[in-house]
Amino acid sequence: MSSAGALVQILLVEDSLADVELTLDALSDARVSHEVTVIRDGASALDHLRAHRENPPDLMILDLNLPRLSGHEVLAAMQADELLHRIPVAVLTTSAAESDVMRTYDLGGNCFLTKPADIDEFTHVVRSIEDFWLGLVRLPK
Repeated sequence: MSSAGALVQILLVEDSLADVELTLDALSDARVSHEVTVIRDGASALDHLRAHRENPPDLMILDLNLPRLSGHEVLAAMQADELLHRIPVAVLTTSAAESDVMRTYDLGGNCFLTKPADIDEFTHVVRSIEDFWLGLVRLPK
């Protein structure tokens, strides 16, 4: 559980502007004070993580279908890094393929969620991520 008054850092790695807007809107009334950094491709996400390795995000929300490097490639690079592999990663993607689910967990992803097509359901999923990861779970520092 995040400590009272602490600003939780969320890294949202998503290339769809519509999904970025929906996610930010769903998080806008979060009970936990947070700041969201949006990055739109996998290579830039890794560059950002490496540049901020001494102060990594508290949570990453990661799409799998990204330009430059896929979400799975991002996870693989994070797994190989002694600091980055501890960052909790919630994969939120359009895929429902069992192979993507298995590969995500094999590469250290902490949860796999398929994006609903319905806007209200999408909002519910993002708020569930916020409730669980930012409200219940104790995140590493």
